[in-house]
Amino acid sequence: MIKHHPETKLLQSFSAGELPVSLSAAISIHVEMCPVCQQRCEEFTEQKAEQYFESAHVDDLAEPIQIDSNLLAMIDNITDDPTQAHVVEPTLNSVAVKGDEYQLPRALRSMSVGRFAGIGKVSRARIDLDEGEIHTSLLQIQPGGMIPEHTHKGFELTLLLDGEFSDDMGTYYPGDFIWLDGRHQHNPKTEQGCLCLTVVSDALHFTQGFGKLLNPFGSLLY
Repeated sequence: MIKHHPETKLLQSFSAGELPVSLSAAISIHVEMCPVCQQRCEEFTEQKAEQYFESAHVDDLAEPIQIDSNLLAMIDNITDDPTQAHVVEPTLNSVAVKGDEYQLPRALRSMSVGRFAGIGKVSRARIDLDEGEIHTSLLQIQPGGMIPEHTHKGFELTLLLDGEFSDDMGTYYPGDFIWLDGRHQHNPKTEQGCLCLTVVSDALHFTQGFGKLLNPFGSLLY
């Protein structure tokens, strides 16, 4: 059962099309998995549409555009031509890492996913969205794996796609949408293994034990 959801402001911005691709994709996946947020997004979309139509004035509309009949005929010929092939973008329906295969949500299937690389039981594949300081990745942790205790210099969004993991704040299951920042400190670990979509805006800051040795490389790890 999904217990962690995007905040109202995020859902409203998503419904209005105001978010960067990374966050929009994450919320789209969550909404697809969560009937509660799906209902809320439908309501926000309806509200936005009502606001738009209430603010529109018929008198402000431009005069109807007159289209030449020859142009219409040319458009008809093109659209009726069976030889006109539709361009289909390649899709990636699944990813495999260390012997495990995962089906990807629809929102990720047309995105460019890099190769998985990592250390020990943690592997990461970058998703190329060209959003500057915001980095989006698929993160896999094998059974018994963990990430050292850390906090966040920016925000960290984790959307659990498969499996489970837990920290001091609880246990998470597929569809859970976890938003953390510098106010939070945690040590994610999993017994069964998991695959997550992560979106982060700055380096992690490791806070305990040997994990602190990773901090000089924090900007390369996030």
